[in-house]
Amino acid sequence: MPEGKKVRICVRTVNCAYVGDFLIPPMRNRVSDAINEEQRLFISLTDVVINEKNRSDFVAINKNLIESVVEL
Repeated sequence: MPEGKKVRICVRTVNCAYVGDFLIPPMRNRVSDAINEEQRLFISLTDVVINEKNRSDFVAINKNLIESVVEL
């Protein structure tokens, strides 16, 4: 099992809203710390609901497409 803290977030892009679990690595404290890492080009979500109707086990979202992120 990966170390770190799992949090539920909502990620909005131009066309979709994704609600899923995001793993904050052990050396980070906040969602924004993990997302803003320069080497990270995508964020990974698990147990995802897309646009409140479709489900997926995993989604990788390009950070350049993100409009907002909210921790739920």
